[in-house]
Amino acid sequence: MAALAEAWAQLGWGALAVAALATLIAGLMRGYSGFGTAILLAPVYSTLWGPRAGVPVMLLMELFVSAYLLPRAFAQANQRVIFSMGGAAILATPFGAYILFVADGAVLRQAIGGFVLIFGLLLMSPWRYHGSRPLGLNLVIGTLSGLLKGATGMSGPPVILYLLSGPEAAAQHRANLILYFGLIGIVAVIPPLWGGLIGWPVLLLTALMLPVLLAAVPVGARLFHILPIAWYRRLALLALLAAGSFALLG
Repeated sequence: MAALAEAWAQLGWGALAVAALATLIAGLMRGYSGFGTAILLAPVYSTLWGPRAGVPVMLLMELFVSAYLLPRAFAQANQRVIFSMGGAAILATPFGAYILFVADGAVLRQAIGGFVLIFGLLLMSPWRYHGSRPLGLNLVIGTLSGLLKGATGMSGPPVILYLLSGPEAAAQHRANLILYFGLIGIVAVIPPLWGGLIGWPVLLLTALMLPVLLAAVPVGARLFHILPIAWYRRLALLALLAAGSFALLG
């Protein structure tokens, strides 16, 4: 109980309020589009609590979100592409986690913020990948994504840019992303757990933020059938740019 009391004493109400707002927005994004949790929360949580606490909190929360969204998405997803990418990402994630253990916290936080800013700017630009999806390229994208997942908690940027470029309908894009993130979610938690990063502070923060996320995800899923994609894209880009700037300047 002493460790729990110490963990609670380290939390500030201001930081919790910022984290709760970011978690609410991330949950709406994840429910609507199938992505957004890690990309938005990794820079915010890492700035508020440091990467070695913020990233594990976000990874634990991802497990619960995936469990909610995955059953409906499985049948709609392109399983050939997703399983090849997911297998490569699973193998690469532990190597990325080594960076989380050894890198300087401030440098890693700024790197996370920079990745999010670059990703947001790429989404805003007219550039998209329009090539095919051969097995070799699937493995390369999956490997890069797994390295990012282990180091920063964010596997999304290369995968999202790659998958959203295809001709599929929005519903299949969403299902592809949900299935992919669900596949690698469990593996991504293992290195921080094995390395002792998931202690009382991380569990307490997870317990505080998880209800906010789980309340927001179903709302976002319903908005998928209501909110025009153009509106969502603008709001999501603003959230990503704000989160990246927060990590770089915080």
